[in-house]
Amino acid sequence: MKIERVLAPTDLSELSRAGVGYALELARGWGAEVTVYHVADAAELANYKARSLDDLIERHKKMLSQFLREHFAELLPLVAVWEKVEVGVAASNILAEAEKGGSDLIVMSTHGRTGIAHMMMGSVTEQVVRSAKCPVFSVHPLRGSSKPAG
Repeated sequence: MKIERVLAPTDLSELSRAGVGYALELARGWGAEVTVYHVADAAELANYKARSLDDLIERHKKMLSQFLREHFAELLPLVAVWEKVEVGVAASNILAEAEKGGSDLIVMSTHGRTGIAHMMMGSVTEQVVRSAKCPVFSVHPLRGSSKPAG
């Protein structure tokens, strides 16, 4: 199987950096493209006092671009990278995006933002692994580094 399209979901947390780093490195080696995908929660509208959903999406697009520039500037010129932000529920949006985008592989960190929701419904990664129609490569966060080991 040839890997041409990699989906790299991120919640923009430090813990999610490992998954994005692996996705970029793997794609570079395979000559594949990567869609770095971030799902914003509509509940944030009230927290950030955004005037609209478009404002919320625009805010998260800027955050995603900054996240990539800060942590992966050396890899960005070496890989075809697409940035995508949507509003919704992380696991279901990731699964839909993988299918819609024809992803051959999803690469994501095993950990991201945590909280009570994890205990009640399982992590986003667990939900994606259980339901994805393509392979999922789950990556444990690396202590002190955003670069894959190897």
